[in-house]
Amino acid sequence: RLPPSLVALQYRNYRLLWIGQLVSIAGNLMQSAAILWHVKQFFPPLPDGGTNPAAALALGLVGLVRIGPIIVFSLVGGVVADAVDRRWMLVITQATMGVAAVILAVVTFNGLDAIWPIYVLTAVGAAAAAFDNPARNALVPSLVPPAHMASAVSLNTTMFQLSAVAGPALGGLVIATLGLGWVYAINAASFLAVIAAVLFMRDVPLGAGAQGGSISLGAAWEGLQFVFRAPLIRGSMLMDFFATFFASATALLPIFAEDVLDVGATGYGLLQAAPAAGAFVTALVMVPMIRRIRRRGWVMLGSVFVYGLATVAFGLSRSFWLTFACLVVYGASDMVSTVIRNVIRQLATPDRLRGRMTSVNMIFFMGGPQLGELEAGIVASIWGAAASVISGGIACL
Repeated sequence: RLPPSLVALQYRNYRLLWIGQLVSIAGNLMQSAAILWHVKQFFPPLPDGGTNPAAALALGLVGLVRIGPIIVFSLVGGVVADAVDRRWMLVITQATMGVAAVILAVVTFNGLDAIWPIYVLTAVGAAAAAFDNPARNALVPSLVPPAHMASAVSLNTTMFQLSAVAGPALGGLVIATLGLGWVYAINAASFLAVIAAVLFMRDVPLGAGAQGGSISLGAAWEGLQFVFRAPLIRGSMLMDFFATFFASATALLPIFAEDVLDVGATGYGLLQAAPAAGAFVTALVMVPMIRRIRRRGWVMLGSVFVYGLATVAFGLSRSFWLTFACLVVYGASDMVSTVIRNVIRQLATPDRLRGRMTSVNMIFFMGGPQLGELEAGIVASIWGAAASVISGGIACL
């Protein structure tokens, strides 16, 4: 008999999806970290050892090419996820992202001498994710009964953070030992895990298949109306957007790792994994106690305040281990608000609207960090990386 915090894993279909996502997301986050490192390599340090200002702007543009397709396609992705079989939608989107990763691996192995293919293929992957995330998140409630949804949401969060620890750390090691091309190749193979999980599911309830909805502007508008008329959902999304917009410091980690801390690709991988390590430990603590948390609004506000403080400390640090510790706290505090927000949204949204709610949430949840990366890159190109991180943390507070 599983403890209450793990009870969702007793359901075979959910367990398959959970394991598949663990592998796939780890590969995807490994590639995300590698792309930032790859972009930085086009802009070596200046002769005096200083950071090339163009490097910060180029790193910020990665956030722009990721969020652009999400803004354009996420509402459409939510509408489609509520109208078609979510399982087959997952197969198509995972395959699309896998193909993009294969192409990126091939061009890298052949000696990539221009930066634009990285941006284009990153945008293709983001466009597929705009359809993938609504389908994947909306599928979960069809695999687990409502009584065990809190367990499923917490386990999903734990799985994501475990992937975010393993992915970047492994990515740093692969870059340092085998090269960037192998990171992209490994990620391409990782998408097979979710495809296999979906194909091996059986006796999935009707709710996971075609929802009977229409693919139309009216359906998209219905989803927007639902989100913005629900104060708890609307408020949590807006706070998440502004906090992550100002305090998205991790896009500048290649600059800190290479030019400030001088720790190379392996150290960079550890710094990329640090926020997820803090989040993972926090998620393990929160899973068994999520039902007992009271005054969730104050808990969420407090966690965002700590998130801003950790960002300021990160910007001030010139020590690898102090920076690592700041990033651990950064990830841990973000996890507290993430778990609370996800439970609220899943339980407050009817199944027929879950895909659209998730697609609107994607704009806020991913728009804040990705646009924040662009903002951080612009500020860093003018005043330096440290000033960008410190000012962002203060703005978050």
